[in-house]
Amino acid sequence: MAKVTKDTMIGELLQIDENVAPLLLNIGMHCLGCPSSQMETIEQAAAVHGIDADGLVDDINDFLASQAS
Repeated sequence: MAKVTKDTMIGELLQIDENVAPLLLNIGMHCLGCPSSQMETIEQAAAVHGIDADGLVDDINDFLASQAS
């Protein structure tokens, strides 16, 4: 199972599992298709949207783990 960190790029995250997109959209990250967002880290994207990066990484990893089961 893939695990992400705050340094994982948004583009890389979507390649790992594109089904994570709704999780990001639900917290206000509506720019997933924007080319510049693809090169942002999870930490950078979280900062722009006022979201706790550590909590977001935990949520993403929980989601990825649930998809693997």
